[in-house]
Parts: sequence; structure tokens; C-alpha cells
Amino acid sequence: MAWSFTSRAPVYMQIVSRIRADILGGVYQPDQQIPAVRQLALTAGVNPNTMQRAFAVLEAEQLFITRGTIGRFITTDTEVLARAREVMRRETVARLIEEAAAVGISPAELIESIRAYESELAAEKAEASPETDTQ
Repeated sequence: MAWSFTSRAPVYMQIVSRIRADILGGVYQPDQQIPAVRQLALTAGVNPNTMQRAFAVLEAEQLFITRGTIGRFITTDTEVLARAREVMRRETVARLIEEAAAVGISPAELIESIRAYESELAAEKAEASPETDTQ
């Protein structure tokens, strides 16, 4: 199934964000080989040149390591992964603030809503967790 591209960002940057999130989310493990450009382009439903452009960005960020003719692999460098996590955090926050502002929600209201939602999730989790029997 083709990937969905919906933001105003260029498609190759949306691919970068998706693969970066997949790496940080554990879909791809450190030192795991990444599918070839053409294979991943077919999966995503994009031109291989677009995928190659995304790969070039990920290589520049050092998230991909090229091993000669063997292929590309996910970095094992924890500092690189930490930098990528910070980039994702900033992108996510910027997108959230932009979307909230578009519907008239101020940053202060957004923060308040996030805290309230976090409390709701914690309460739901506490209710759902089974009580241990101490007999």
C-alpha cells in the first residue's frame, strides 16, 4: 500500500520524516539494512528519484551508513540517534503549534490541553492495569 503524503512539505521531506520516525520508533533497528531505493520507492508509491533524494538527506544526517556495494544500514551511533530524536521533537512541536494556531488555539491553551490529556491517559492506564493480589 502506498504511503500517504498530506502536508505542504515536499514529498521527499515527508519521506525523510517518516523514515526518521520509523528508525526512532524501532521499525528499523541500529545496524539493520534498509530496503533498496527502488524497493522502498515502490512501497511508498513514489518515483525512485524522490526516494533517492530522501535517502541523501538521511545519509547527510548520518542516520544511514553506506557499506560499499552491500547497501545502506541504520547507524549505531547513539549521538546521531539523539540528534534525530531532537529534530523529530522540534518538527512535531512546530507542526502542532502551527495546526493549533490555524484553528485559533493559543500556545498556552495547547499546553493546557496536552497536560489535561496526559492526565486523562494516566488515569485510564491506572484504571486498566490489573490489581495484584497480595495474599
